[in-house]
Amino acid sequence: MSNLKIHTLESAPAESKAILEGAKKQMGVVPGLYGVLAESPSTLKAYMQLHELFTNTSFNAEELTVVWQTINVEHECHYCVPAHTGIAHSMKVDPALTEALRNGEAMPTDKLQALQDFTLSVVRNRGNVSEDALQAFFAAGYAQQQVLEVILGLSQKVISNYVNHIAETPVDPMFEKFAWTKK
Repeated sequence: MSNLKIHTLESAPAESKAILEGAKKQMGVVPGLYGVLAESPSTLKAYMQLHELFTNTSFNAEELTVVWQTINVEHECHYCVPAHTGIAHSMKVDPALTEALRNGEAMPTDKLQALQDFTLSVVRNRGNVSEDALQAFFAAGYAQQQVLEVILGLSQKVISNYVNHIAETPVDPMFEKFAWTKK
């Protein structure tokens, strides 16, 4: 078991309290990930800013979900896969898409498959994607902007996935029904 602390509103450093209060007001709870990140106000702020920036990219709700969950599943994040399943439901993403992502199945459209393939190429090759992978992404209708936005999404997920691995963050009760383990 990890020795990393999961802060509450009462125990969090002063610089993190406002963010945790905002999360509690919005979601009714302080998510465990936020509680862990609160130890480093700068890291918590960076994660929150990356999340906001990524959700405001050119990607629609399905595409955001494909990027997030592709990375979460590839990184085998026990916390983020259930959390993003719940988030996808709140964003009205088709549950069939979410289940396909969770189970490593094919995407329902060629364009979403190209997004998943490119995202996996970026993750697995640490950004050293082949010219063929890049051209396939462009052929599916994406452009340089979306290449950069995938990297932005990956930046956010590296923080959360790695922190959750190290902290062994318990899945929040609101996401327990979406518990996941890699098949």
